[in-house]
Amino acid sequence: MSKQDPLSAFFARMFNKIAARSGAFSSAPTAFVSSPEPRTIGLYARGKQLVAGNYLFAGQLLSGARLEFWDLPQASPEFQAEAQGFAWLDDLASVGDASARQAAQTWVWQWLERYGRGKGPGWTPDLTGRRLIRWINHGFFLLQNREKEQSDLFFRSLAHQTRFLGKRWHAARPGIARFEALSGLLYAALSLEGMERFIAPAQKALSRECASQIDSMGGLPTRNPEELLEVFTLLSWSALALRETGHPVTPEHETALLRIAPTLRSLRHADGGLARFHGGGKGIEGRLEHALAASGVKAGAPEGLSMGYARLSAGRTSLIVDAALPPQGRASHNAHASTLAFELTSGRRPLIVSCGSGACFGADWRRAGRATPSHSGLCIEGVSSSRLTNTARDGTELISAGPAHVPIEISSAPDGLRFQGGHDGWLRTHGLTHARTLELTSDGRGLAGEDMLFAVEEADKVIFQKALARGVDAGLLFQIRFHLHPEVDAAIDMGGAAISLALRSGEIWVLRCEPNAELSLEPSVYLETGRLKPRATKQVVLSARAMEYATRIRWSLAKAHDSAIAIRDVQRDELEL
Repeated sequence: MSKQDPLSAFFARMFNKIAARSGAFSSAPTAFVSSPEPRTIGLYARGKQLVAGNYLFAGQLLSGARLEFWDLPQASPEFQAEAQGFAWLDDLASVGDASARQAAQTWVWQWLERYGRGKGPGWTPDLTGRRLIRWINHGFFLLQNREKEQSDLFFRSLAHQTRFLGKRWHAARPGIARFEALSGLLYAALSLEGMERFIAPAQKALSRECASQIDSMGGLPTRNPEELLEVFTLLSWSALALRETGHPVTPEHETALLRIAPTLRSLRHADGGLARFHGGGKGIEGRLEHALAASGVKAGAPEGLSMGYARLSAGRTSLIVDAALPPQGRASHNAHASTLAFELTSGRRPLIVSCGSGACFGADWRRAGRATPSHSGLCIEGVSSSRLTNTARDGTELISAGPAHVPIEISSAPDGLRFQGGHDGWLRTHGLTHARTLELTSDGRGLAGEDMLFAVEEADKVIFQKALARGVDAGLLFQIRFHLHPEVDAAIDMGGAAISLALRSGEIWVLRCEPNAELSLEPSVYLETGRLKPRATKQVVLSARAMEYATRIRWSLAKAHDSAIAIRDVQRDELEL
């Protein structure tokens, strides 16, 4: 959810500080009830970068000596928060050698000396929950060759942080933050001696969150696929920890897992990555498969919509469409104006994408990523289908206007699957409704598209005529955009009548449109968490003008005839910052 208003945030910080400093290290050291089994997955390359002294958190890259980790100059608040959550322990553990262990131990015991008594920015419920899970997961990795005094300090801090969460979990915002806090509390209560009293209240609170935050479609109010994956992962870890220690999993907890698993399968592209909508990224590589396997839920993808997304899949091709209303109210703090935009992946290679969330690159990039032109959809005169306004008391931009109706239908086509959808996001401003039809062939080698803008009611026609009168040129300019993944090589072909798109797998796709639209190839960006800056890429743009009460543009995207039906894609992806 969005940030709290200033007064609420002040009181939250004050009460967090009081709870964090009360009883710090006052009790005897505890111990693990049983040997904790690491469940989190890290990235080896990021672990090696950390060992080398290159620290990339929240889109900010800083370098420094190991002993300077908590004193790095120019570290932003977002950088500090990510560091305080200790998710980077997963990356060091994936390296696992002596140098990685030494770095992890140095930074953990530095944290204990500096922040362990309840000071610093890391004493919030969500960051404490995240930190507890990592410290417990990698407990033996951290404790190897430690002196008894150091081990006692470590366990006292685990107990201190658990008691803090027992008092302050309810101060976490509903959504992913509260799930992190409660999962960390439950995980610690099950893993540490003397913390058993927190098991029942943590389970009860977690069950309430599952019932209130996970809807009947297995989705979240934010409609953020990556956030749903994180919630599912936390619930899977919690359920597994409960079963391993002989505790029952509540019906609400089980139901949430059963609902989320098939939804995540629907939101997964052919390459295993998640659809990147409403502030979410593709997810850490391997996280989705690991979470689905750990959950034990075998159900496949459901029919119809999943968390408001439609999925068409055939052959090697997957296509995912944002096919519902954008998130509403305070759940829209990260929402994008992406209604009826789509992404398409062929095998292991993303082809048509969204620009993504630019949050890690600053406020300007974040706002740009939320706009309709940053998605593979239609936009009229550069006006987004949903508008953002500073309606929250803390200045957070929420969706204040946009589509009120998004009717959709998924059916069989003569040679595959058909998606039909529409929305009225420009009805009040331009008097126009947008309708989109997508037909994917049964072999996955071709996609036919049709975009329509039309005014039906007399009142809509009046608004349309007024919009025409405001313009200097004839008609209302609109564009249909197809943002390309950075690894796609695009070139204008057939004398400007088509654009060829080459994937690293060797596949060639060709995009064409009817003569009533102008076809062009323009610059674009790919916004990806974990990189130092946006990646340059291209976008195909179809431009036309709406001058009548109904305007139609037809286009097609198909594999070239000489593209093989099956391709052994062995091209390796290189990690870039």
